[in-house]
Amino acid sequence: MLVRDAMSTVVLTIGPTHTLRQAAALMSTRRVGAAVVHDPDAGGLGILTERDILNSVGLGQSPDTERVHDHTTDDVVFATPSWTLEEAARAMAHGGFRHLIVLEGDEPVGVVSVRDVIRCWAPARQHAPA
Repeated sequence: MLVRDAMSTVVLTIGPTHTLRQAAALMSTRRVGAAVVHDPDAGGLGILTERDILNSVGLGQSPDTERVHDHTTDDVVFATPSWTLEEAARAMAHGGFRHLIVLEGDEPVGVVSVRDVIRCWAPARQHAPA
């Protein structure tokens, strides 16, 4: 099975000057755990996850004043739609993260998460003999 079969095609793209509260509200509305951050001044695409927001709030920082650019991961591992789910899972396990931005050319076309991979693998594994 390929990343294209598992990925969410709902790609939330936000800017680096959004507040964390704005980002969280958009993520909640779209029901996604990560947002692609487009920041041409910082070299292109980054990712902000729900964990980044949680860590900031846990440190006592205000989601109303903290800006996305201060919490964005810029050193991003990107997947392509033609990666296997094994390749995606290996990249996430090796890097210690739960989301991959999926690029086709230079454009984000999806996001694949650990949950997406598990959702695809779970039905096949339920029918396997014990």
